[in-house]
Amino acid sequence: VQALPTSAPLDVADDQRLLERSEQALERLRDGDYSSLAALIHPIKGVTLTPFSTVAPDCDRRLTRAQVVALAEDEESYVWGVMDGSGAPIRATGAEYFARFVYNEDYAQAPEVAVDTVLLSGNALENVADAYPEGRFVDYTFPGLDPELGGFDWCSLKLVFEPWENDWYL
Repeated sequence: VQALPTSAPLDVADDQRLLERSEQALERLRDGDYSSLAALIHPIKGVTLTPFSTVAPDCDRRLTRAQVVALAEDEESYVWGVMDGSGAPIRATGAEYFARFVYNEDYAQAPEVAVDTVLLSGNALENVADAYPEGRFVDYTFPGLDPELGGFDWCSLKLVFEPWENDWYL
């Protein structure tokens, strides 16, 4: 009987493995490949989508892997949270929500990337580390898109991962 190869245990302090996993997620988001993206989502917890910097479990939307796979074809509008400032509900299809609040820029080309560090913040509470104490996150940031706006049009995407069965999952 030949022994099966075993993979090394996940080193949760290894930034390189975390960044590799995060880049896989970015590629799938960029390509709108929700089926492949679903494989990177935590199989038990699913993925929580937060439209702004403050993680608010009572307002944020959690999706299972199956729900993420169905996003591209699902034409139904859902409430995804509330608008910053007005408190109005964010109502959109999954594809519309992802285009506006998740992958609204090509974050694979973000000029600034940090692990477990919030690069820019506004007046919203930055509580990602507190909301996911067992997780680690990668912050992809554009410090400004239009030079004439002096950085007031900055945007960022934070991908939070937690370890499960020897790998990182969204």
